Amino acid sequence: MSQPTALIATDQLAAILDHPDLRLYDCTTYLEPAPEGSVVPYRAVPGNKTFAAGHIPGADFLDLQGEFSDTSSQHFFMMPDVAQLEAAFGRHGLDAGKTIVLYSIGTMMWATRLWWMLRSLGIDARVLDGGFDKWKEEGQPIETGAPRSYPATTFRATPRAGLFVDKNVVKARIGDPATAIVNALGPQFHRGLEPSRYGRPGRVPGSVNLPAATLVNADKTLTSLADAEAKFAAQGVTRDKDVILYCGGGISATIDLLLLTQLGYDRLALYDASMGEWAKDPALPIETD
Repeated sequence: MSQPTALIATDQLAAILDHPDLRLYDCTTYLEPAPEGSVVPYRAVPGNKTFAAGHIPGADFLDLQGEFSDTSSQHFFMMPDVAQLEAAFGRHGLDAGKTIVLYSIGTMMWATRLWWMLRSLGIDARVLDGGFDKWKEEGQPIETGAPRSYPATTFRATPRAGLFVDKNVVKARIGDPATAIVNALGPQFHRGLEPSRYGRPGRVPGSVNLPAATLVNADKTLTSLADAEAKFAAQGVTRDKDVILYCGGGISATIDLLLLTQLGYDRLALYDASMGEWAKDPALPIETD
């Protein structure tokens, strides 16, 4: 089933900004260079400083890596267990009965990642199209300082199975004509033409390439559904297939996932660890041009 309300425009958000049922969250994270000699590909830094410098009035802040990921994993941003997420979202007042809007700075992928996570828990949130950048460019209201926290809730998930998959599922689907495996990284990384910060350069064998960056307009809004449909079709991604998305760390691929969901695709999954895991494991096959 398609979900035409997964996006919300800046003017639509402005019209409901004072509504008591609105739950608005800044999801920004920054990827900073790792120290020389580090075994991790980058440092994940929460955007709480930029939040304090300016955010949409009334918003709360969600620390994706620090509070909503499995911090015991060697990989960043891994989906934690349901109990951790129920507790974390509950602390931030997230309520399935409210209008939930997510946004981020610089790129929408941080908001779309939290959107996909919530979707897997049975919650259909909305993502601000164009994010904070478009909001600010339009001269919409901005406030500074600490978040105005929402009252805590008791959040109960109703998980949807299959929205996250692991390396074993991906490996088993290589060469399966009923499955499309899609890489959301740039073409130079897909083809293995440049060194990868994740390990071995290249891609999951047989995967096709639809970079998340090609689905974003100059004003940081997402492309039209007609354009997205044509781009996915050109890569052989059709509704009769199971579609598995991956990228570097399971973040940018959620932009592709949001558009596919909007288009009515419902056999969708995210390989959570993505190339952060695949490129480091010599037991997993890799392909380059």
